[in-house]
Amino acid sequence: MLVKPIKTRIFKEGENLFNFVTHYIKKLPEKSVVIITSKIVALAENRTAIIKNEKTRVKLIRAESEFAMHTKYTWLTIKDGMVMSSAGIDESNANGKIILLPKNSFKVASVLRKQLQKKFKVKNLGVLITDSRLMPLRSGVTGVALGYAGFRGIKSYIGTPDIFGRKFHFSRTDIADSLATAAVLVMGEGRERHPLAIIEQPPITFCEKTNSKELLIDIAEDMYMPLFSKMPKQKGGKKIH
Repeated sequence: MLVKPIKTRIFKEGENLFNFVTHYIKKLPEKSVVIITSKIVALAENRTAIIKNEKTRVKLIRAESEFAMHTKYTWLTIKDGMVMSSAGIDESNANGKIILLPKNSFKVASVLRKQLQKKFKVKNLGVLITDSRLMPLRSGVTGVALGYAGFRGIKSYIGTPDIFGRKFHFSRTDIADSLATAAVLVMGEGRERHPLAIIEQPPITFCEKTNSKELLIDIAEDMYMPLFSKMPKQKGGKKIH
């Protein structure tokens, strides 16, 4: 698997996403995945706002979230079935504005995939829209998939044997977020100006129809929920940081 970041000029709000992508991508081999940072997708949709005060910011966070809880450090929110800070609202590289998440990343990925398939005459092609996330109890961000098309986002090992013949009962690999993390690593988070990338020959299964719900689980089934719901407030002892 080869991940190639693509350097571009600064994307302008309201620009045509397909025209921008094809200006910098001149050829696409079969069995590749086009990676696009969610920020330029949101800019193409004019998903920006100007925050005049904290009250306006809080109102916007609540409006963009399915669940929102204020904490000492940030607003912890659930949006589109994912836990994130402040509903994904981002002030970095926004030129004085804030940038929201795209309206429907799966739809954007699907439409763009069909356009790219037609232009480059390829069949096995994926499109993946990425963002970055913090993991609980870990420092630093990793990549996350907001939406994708053209490949299966999860691989199940359930029922298959391990190297000693014992069958897996629960093991599944999150393909979409794994690809997103690989891409975000080379695209960068600062001044790199790599909003696009191409992953060639990834070990994935390409397909025509994508299940946008395949990565989601019910909050009641999340294995970490008992830990955080029952964790007492700290009153000494070893500090969690």
